[in-house]
Amino acid sequence: MTKHLGIIVGLLAWLACAHAAAPSWTNPILPYDYSDPDVIKVGKNYYMTYSTFACVPGLQILQSLDGIEWNIVDAALPDSVPGYGHQDACPAGCGVWAPAIRYHKGRFYIYYGDPDIGIFCIRSEKTKTIPCRWKSAVLVKPGKGLIDPCPLWDKDGRCYLVHAFAGSRAGFKSALAVCELAQDGLSVIREDQLVFDGHPDNPTCEGPKFHKRNGYYYIFCPAGGVKTGWQLCLRSKSVYGPYECRRVLEQGSTEINAPHQGAWVEDKFYHFQDVGTAGRIVHLQPLRWQDDWPVIGNEGEPVTAYKASNTMHGVPRSMDGFWMRTLSPEWQWSGNRKAQYYYLAVETDSTSHMANDYIRLFTYPAADIQTAPNLLLRKIPANTAFTIMARVRFMPRPQGKNPKYNEEAGLIVHGRQSRTLPIPSDGEWWYARIEVSASHLCRFFLCDDGQEWQEIGEPFQAVAGEWIGAKVGMYAVRPLVETSSPYKRTDNDAGWLDVDWFEIMPQ
Repeated sequence: MTKHLGIIVGLLAWLACAHAAAPSWTNPILPYDYSDPDVIKVGKNYYMTYSTFACVPGLQILQSLDGIEWNIVDAALPDSVPGYGHQDACPAGCGVWAPAIRYHKGRFYIYYGDPDIGIFCIRSEKTKTIPCRWKSAVLVKPGKGLIDPCPLWDKDGRCYLVHAFAGSRAGFKSALAVCELAQDGLSVIREDQLVFDGHPDNPTCEGPKFHKRNGYYYIFCPAGGVKTGWQLCLRSKSVYGPYECRRVLEQGSTEINAPHQGAWVEDKFYHFQDVGTAGRIVHLQPLRWQDDWPVIGNEGEPVTAYKASNTMHGVPRSMDGFWMRTLSPEWQWSGNRKAQYYYLAVETDSTSHMANDYIRLFTYPAADIQTAPNLLLRKIPANTAFTIMARVRFMPRPQGKNPKYNEEAGLIVHGRQSRTLPIPSDGEWWYARIEVSASHLCRFFLCDDGQEWQEIGEPFQAVAGEWIGAKVGMYAVRPLVETSSPYKRTDNDAGWLDVDWFEIMPQ
């Protein structure tokens, strides 16, 4: 009896510890623009990827041990967007749309749709963890307007792919199709069959995620649009349907608009919320099953906190001193990465003999700042006031005195409309500051000694980019100069912007 009592007491203690250790969180768990998130769990690790559109590195991958706190650990497209590698940049808003990440037979697979080219797959070498080595992208299914793919390997080894249609390219949307792939997932062996028609009750159904549970095939998919829509769940005993349909998450009485386009992992459901200028931020909802249907959030409405969490996922102070020989993963280029964009340098001060690390951004030809491929940018937080600070110096080439070859460099707030903070071209170190309110109204300041600041220009209301949130960072550009000679350019070298450090801090 004593032995049994000890076992019972021990079990109760274990259950109490397990309950105490149960995860809790406050939404959003990621108050930054991680659009169309997809998540899997492999072993003890959660992995997330998201829509990176034209930004590089593309298909960034975040890792977490609890599914709540995340860090960027890799990128499956480190240098360019497939199909645009011969260009400076993929057009804004194009490129990588709504990826799905899966793990199958010792490899990670990421599928995504490029609305102008078709469905791509990138897979890793054999591995159990990320970061890892990624193979070149494979165009699995060519076709204009094919987007948002997700694979499913069935128990018999057969592989199926569900996808949606982009109305802007295909002239058709609000429906989902399934095709069969070869078992390696890299080619189509049976063409599309429509399995769900969202007209008229579930318009713009898209972003499907394929699962199988208890003999049912499930397709989780959003509908209704990114600002006002809802989350659907479809189920069928057959991969090609017919599928029953149920709304499983919608705004209801909450302030979380359009909670959808997400990922189911165990007892968790990840989705985004479109908050305008800051983009699409990530929320996490509890998920349970009832009668073989998922019940998400608070009986189908999103929760702002789970288990009364006091953990706020706000804006940590973040400084980059550029002391590493590679860029921090928080940075992304506005176009395809080129070696001539930047140099990570170490300079020895002649007085103190101390090493000084900095990044040197070389000016690059651009028709205008909106299409410059070499903007070095990072995401901005949602619903939070913050300040950007940097120590910088700008050294143009001598021909910069000629208006034809004017170079410009400094800090930038970038979206569909952008505002720059140009740095004086005197080769001296300057301090630059941008103050950003919670509503993303920006004010710009310069200072040569870190003490007396001068406001530059008028305040600027930041706006979102093409399918992405506004970003902040650095720029270094010069005009495009045409020449009649195919062998000689008149602008045959570049000036540069040195950035000693770049910091984002909450106000």
